[in-house]
Amino acid sequence: METFSSIECFVRSAEVGSFAEAARRLSLTPAAVGKSVAKLEARLGVRLFQRSTRSLTLTEAGQLFLGEVSSSLHTIQNAVANLASAEGRPAGTLKVSMGTVFGRLYIVPLLGEFLRRFPAINPDWHFDNRQVDLIAQGFDAAIGGGFELPQGVVARKLTPAHRVLVASAGYLEAHDVIVEPDHLKHHDGILIRSPQTGRVRSWQLTSRTQQHSPLTLKARMTMSDSEAACATAAQGLGIALVSMPFASGYLESGKLQRVLPDWYIDDGNISIYYAEHKLLPGKTRAFVDFIIEQFAEQGLGQRFSAV
Repeated sequence: METFSSIECFVRSAEVGSFAEAARRLSLTPAAVGKSVAKLEARLGVRLFQRSTRSLTLTEAGQLFLGEVSSSLHTIQNAVANLASAEGRPAGTLKVSMGTVFGRLYIVPLLGEFLRRFPAINPDWHFDNRQVDLIAQGFDAAIGGGFELPQGVVARKLTPAHRVLVASAGYLEAHDVIVEPDHLKHHDGILIRSPQTGRVRSWQLTSRTQQHSPLTLKARMTMSDSEAACATAAQGLGIALVSMPFASGYLESGKLQRVLPDWYIDDGNISIYYAEHKLLPGKTRAFVDFIIEQFAEQGLGQRFSAV
């Protein structure tokens, strides 16, 4: 068991590049983690890390050993977690990352039913619009769109990530009629900054007949949140480019209208992400299956599609 603990300390330290951060995630002291790794090195007869006051890097032997033991460690840990589940039911802390507003609007309302089905699971939900490192940061799952898919992570599609142009009836009545994409260059735009880069992306509009045209809105203002952009557009202050999950409520209530309803931006998919394991923890499998089921039953894929 001591060797297993040492291997866990080694793998966590290698994943995050720090004894201190590994210790925080393992609820140990940095000294205990460093000592445990040193014992493992002594047992193996090789140095696994190059240590300095500023960095912790794997040696060639460390890289080879990490490749051999990392997946096996996760499999053993998942097996132990599944056996420890309450009366065979999924149990434990479920750490999930999701977009702030998307999570509040569409995931939080599902929490009551999820806990009725799986009362032994304790949600630990993090609301952030930035991509997380699922494995290094210890998340069981993440929900979002436009994420890079690192090795060892699986994505299951929930809904298309379409963006649409919207404006209030008052704004559209007060300005020239918009018939084709080129007319947008005469209108004030409410544009969204990327939470990752802080920049406004250049977008390509796509029509239902698969024609393409650049988006030429004047940048009257920029926002970092689609919900805020919708609320701003509802005041008649311009045309907003927003994701369908945020626009749908405003469109259904009549507070906003689609501009160029035959055109949209295809930004991939909103998916649920989780680490690929031979033996997935019961709590993670339960959550993934539940979210996919609920999105299908509620028809959210169709509701969020712009075509």
